[in-house]
Amino acid sequence: MIPPTAAPPPADSRGSRAALIFALTAERLSLWYEHGQWPTAAQGATLAADWLARTRRNLPLAERRQLSELSDRLARQIAGTLSREAGLYTTHEMMEALDANYESELAQSLMAECERLLDADPGPAGQ
Repeated sequence: MIPPTAAPPPADSRGSRAALIFALTAERLSLWYEHGQWPTAAQGATLAADWLARTRRNLPLAERRQLSELSDRLARQIAGTLSREAGLYTTHEMMEALDANYESELAQSLMAECERLLDADPGPAGQ
């Protein structure tokens, strides 16, 4: 018997928004290290909409852009403070951690940083 899956938390919940920042940051770092390019805030907002749509959730464009901008800030901070090898390792850990079954202390600490960023700049949802 397959256990029922729990409904995901609302898209505008703090946890969902922090998770989106984390996922967007991982994607930004992946693109940076693979192609040497940073996605725009609009591209990040579109990517967030795509991820939310997979679970039939959505956020207004202003909130998606704000989360995209926060992820850009974090990704650039990470890339600016790590060597290329450390950055590639961090990106790999973050991408692996997008699977809920993968546990990583590094990813957990970065998720906590995403929560701190969100708390410091709650944007449209926190106003």
